[in-house]
Amino acid sequence: MAGIGIWQLIIILVIVLLLFGTKRLKNLGGDLGGAIKGFKGAMKEGGKKYETDAENPKSVQHDSADKK
Repeated sequence: MAGIGIWQLIIILVIVLLLFGTKRLKNLGGDLGGAIKGFKGAMKEGGKKYETDAENPKSVQHDSADKK
């Protein structure tokens, strides 16, 4: 059980090409690339928001002060 060899990968690639066709795979690759790009952009935007929140902490009211 050494894993998947190069010949097995080639056979799988040929079967996938026969099943889906090159045009459909090209569209799928473009959609996947766009999704990854969008995910990375959202991660960067979330990181920037986290950094600005850490630099400008908001005042926090504690519930214990209200109970007295």
